[in-house]
Amino acid sequence: RAVVAAGHRLCDHTVSHDTTMDKKSESYQSRQILDAERMITKASGGVRPQYYRAPGGAFTPYSRKLAASRGMRPLGWNVDSKDFERPGTDVLVATVKQEIPNGPTVLFHDAGGDRSETVDGLREILPWLKQQGYSFGFPVR
Repeated sequence: RAVVAAGHRLCDHTVSHDTTMDKKSESYQSRQILDAERMITKASGGVRPQYYRAPGGAFTPYSRKLAASRGMRPLGWNVDSKDFERPGTDVLVATVKQEIPNGPTVLFHDAGGDRSETVDGLREILPWLKQQGYSFGFPVR
C-alpha cells in the first residue's frame, strides 16, 4: 500500500520467478501470473498490477495474451545491465553505454542481495542518459 501511495505502478513478475516459464504448460503459466496478480492486488489494498514482466524474459504468446486479458501490458527490455551478476560498477556502466543503441529500456534489479553496484552505477548512468537526450517514464499503455 505504501508503494502505491508513493505513486509507483505495480508489475506482476510471477510468484516464483521461474526463468524457464516459457518451457512450462499454460496452466503453470496461468497459476504463476494469476496467483501473483491476486497477491499484489490484495497487498496493495485493491490496486491491480498494470504491467507483466516475465522472469528472465521468458514470455510466451500465451503469457502475453493472458496478461493483456487481465489489463497488464507486457514489459521487456532492450539493454540488460547484468547487475545481478555484480560485475563491478565500471563494467555495469560500460555495458549499458555499449548496449543503449539496442533500445531505450534498461533492466536493473532492486532486490536479490547487495545492490550497491547497481546504485553506484545508476548514479553515473542516469545523468549520462539525460545528457544523451533520454527521458524516463512508464511505457504507454
